[in-house]
Amino acid sequence: CVCGGGRTGCNAAPEYAHSIRLDGDIILGGLFPVHSRGDRGTPCGELKKEKGIHRLEAMMFAIDLINKDPELLPNITLGARILDTCSRDTYALEQSLTFVQALIERDGSDVRCANGDPPIFTKPDKIVGVIGAAASSVSIMVANILRLFKIPQISYASTAPELSDNTRYDFFSRVVPPDSYQAQAMMDIVTAMEWNYVSTLASEGNYGESGVEAFIQISRETGGVCIAQSLKIPREPRPGEFDKIIRRLLETSNARAIIMFANEDDIRRVLDAAKRNNQTGHFLWVGSDSWGSKISPVIGQERVAEGAITILPKRASVDAFDRYFRSRSLSNNRRNVWFAEFWEENFNCKLGMHGKRPGSLKKCTGLEKVGRDSSYEQEGKVQFVMDAVYAMAHALHRMHRELCYGYPGLCPRMANNIDGKELLGHIRAVSFNGSAGTPVVFNENGDAPGRYDIFQYQITNRSTAEYRVIGSWTNKLHLKVEAMRWRTGDPSLPASVCSIPCRAGERKKVVKGVPCCWHCERCEGYHYQASEFTCELCPYEMRPDVNRTGCVPIPIIKLEWHSPWAIVPVFISMLGIIATSFVIVTFVRYNDTPIVRASGREMSYVLLTGIFLCYAITFLMIATPDVGVCSFRRIFLGLGMCFSYAALLTKTNRIHRIFEQGKKSVTAPRFISPASQLVITFSLISVQLLGVFVWFAVDPPHTVVDYGEQRTQDPTSARGVLKCDISDLSLICSLGYSILLMVTCTVYAIKTRGVPETFNEAKPIGFTMYTTCIIWLAFIPIFFGTSQSAERMYIQTTTLTISLSLSASVSLGMLYMPKVYIILFHPEQNVPKRKRSFKAIVTAATMSGKLTQKGGDRPNGEVKTELCESMETNTLAIKSFSSSSLQVGSIFVFSF
Repeated sequence: CVCGGGRTGCNAAPEYAHSIRLDGDIILGGLFPVHSRGDRGTPCGELKKEKGIHRLEAMMFAIDLINKDPELLPNITLGARILDTCSRDTYALEQSLTFVQALIERDGSDVRCANGDPPIFTKPDKIVGVIGAAASSVSIMVANILRLFKIPQISYASTAPELSDNTRYDFFSRVVPPDSYQAQAMMDIVTAMEWNYVSTLASEGNYGESGVEAFIQISRETGGVCIAQSLKIPREPRPGEFDKIIRRLLETSNARAIIMFANEDDIRRVLDAAKRNNQTGHFLWVGSDSWGSKISPVIGQERVAEGAITILPKRASVDAFDRYFRSRSLSNNRRNVWFAEFWEENFNCKLGMHGKRPGSLKKCTGLEKVGRDSSYEQEGKVQFVMDAVYAMAHALHRMHRELCYGYPGLCPRMANNIDGKELLGHIRAVSFNGSAGTPVVFNENGDAPGRYDIFQYQITNRSTAEYRVIGSWTNKLHLKVEAMRWRTGDPSLPASVCSIPCRAGERKKVVKGVPCCWHCERCEGYHYQASEFTCELCPYEMRPDVNRTGCVPIPIIKLEWHSPWAIVPVFISMLGIIATSFVIVTFVRYNDTPIVRASGREMSYVLLTGIFLCYAITFLMIATPDVGVCSFRRIFLGLGMCFSYAALLTKTNRIHRIFEQGKKSVTAPRFISPASQLVITFSLISVQLLGVFVWFAVDPPHTVVDYGEQRTQDPTSARGVLKCDISDLSLICSLGYSILLMVTCTVYAIKTRGVPETFNEAKPIGFTMYTTCIIWLAFIPIFFGTSQSAERMYIQTTTLTISLSLSASVSLGMLYMPKVYIILFHPEQNVPKRKRSFKAIVTAATMSGKLTQKGGDRPNGEVKTELCESMETNTLAIKSFSSSSLQVGSIFVFSF
């Protein structure tokens, strides 16, 4: 308010001018962080040369270009009211009230000047739209005010996802993509780098917190990336706060990648704290667009920032602005109230007595030149500031063409009142190529499409540090990994993982609540790695491969001919077959000699056949199993023993019956002729064959692969055994009948042990059966005791074949080798003795028994005398019955 005499009514002018005013037909508002946030109690701090001065100059430059453009808003001049937000949302809110003053009605009835006159109110500028702000927290605060007065707002740097909410911030638009796109781009970078364990760091406020929240939300939705820690930097950090943050980040040292949504000042202080704590090279920084390609955060901290990956909305340098800004001087830029302060800061000098920079600095001459006497690089958001201004201008142009068609300048409909809601509709509908040639469009929420450049801060030649473009993101990441450089010089990607990947054949046992951290557990036994997290059991006939990532068939084995387990039984069988064949040939050659006839030729050939089969079964037991081999195994496994012991049982039974009958009468027992003996023998054999045929009918022979026999704890040693489907029980049943014959034969051998050696071969048969029983008693524990052994197939087959061969060898050696010896080497003994009747034989056997019985308790002379008397009596009896004596053709006695 102004009173009479032109004196200002209230407070004195502040130390720093806080706004720029450009006259025009239509006034746009502008919000820029000209100064940084001040210390406690001070709203503003140091001047921001790039983020502040460059950006506001970009707005004024854009307005100049629009005002000169005859095609855009012809005959209409744009003006501006530009304010400093001092990088603080509360301060910016106070400043932005300037934009709505014209829309607030004032009641001056109670206001009087000092002399009593009513005040004269200066009419404030009417702001139709606002360009800004930079920080999301500031834009959110300002947007809440502007929407109440329906003033459209276009930001050039605010990227918080929260601002995409069209129900709360319906008058807000932006020419930069929201952080939801940026967060997705950063997630894609992390994924491409194969990092799955990261920490986040955010500046307190909407920008930082919303960006991190968007990143965390995407990590939850996509999976594969875990957040180790999520830390926040306070708005007003206490001394030592950043050192504390570094120490907390080091608590999860495996999470080397730090996702940063922080403002420029906080980034610089975080890097400085990492440097103080000797963590240069440890952290892998991934910065948002607030870091971008700015120099200020990394000045003096190049080494600790080396390798940092940053993201920035895709932009291009505006050459026209470079020419414009380099031409600015103190004399031609008086409209910028902060330019003098920039001049001092930029050229490190002092402007007279009233300069803002204290100390004994050199005096500014005013002839310094930007880019010549100081370094200059266009700030990254200049393009977007100009695009925002142009978007507002294009919207006003569309509105003017609609409301004031053919009217030069502003028509009354726009001059008196510009409807903010209508202007917003035109803003959302604009589409043009921006200052850098990229399209400028808005979606229904007022957001720009996501287009980003990916940078890496690299130090080359050990001295030059610069940001290099290593990729881009436009709905999809395009990253040049080969262009990346790391502090170590190693071209391989650095790691930021909680746990190292498990090796092949190991499953992940995830730590509860932290899916990116796990312990590796090897798939043991017959388990293989079915998936990243599970081990499964291989099918029964398979085992894990070398890497345990799949299953392979278990090798199938059988008893090979060259195996030591086969060589020994085969050698014994060969010797036995040769010996048996030799005996058979000898008996056939000397078939009519007394010894062969006395041995019972028919029964001998049956017995020798059984012995031969016992030897021959070895070859069937070792042969490769197939249906034919398995069939022959069933038939001949018990048949050889059955032949042998059926013949021996028939022999011993015949001897026993003869001498038992002789004790009762002189009549010969029935069925002792050779033909009867053969019938009895083959009847016993037929029982074995009948059992085998029933077995064939019930369970036809076939082969199986037994994977359980050699299923060792170590799968690499596991083998499948190809064998006939003959269980141990079936084997015992097959041999059981033969063993029964053997036991019965042994019983008869014991009963006939008292018959004199000079009368029969009961004693050799007895010795044969005793030895055979011992062999099979040894076989049973060996065979069944090794049922759990990994060498079961070899041990049992070898034991069975050798037992059969030994049984046959005992029979062959004890019953036939002595006879062959007499036949070949003592033919003089192979002559007939006199025939004796059945009664004579029985009497002799009886007297021999008495001698044996009395020999223990009488003197030798008495026994001998008694025996002689008995013999004489028996001799007389034999002579009297000589005419009717029974000739036993098969019993000849030879003294060997």
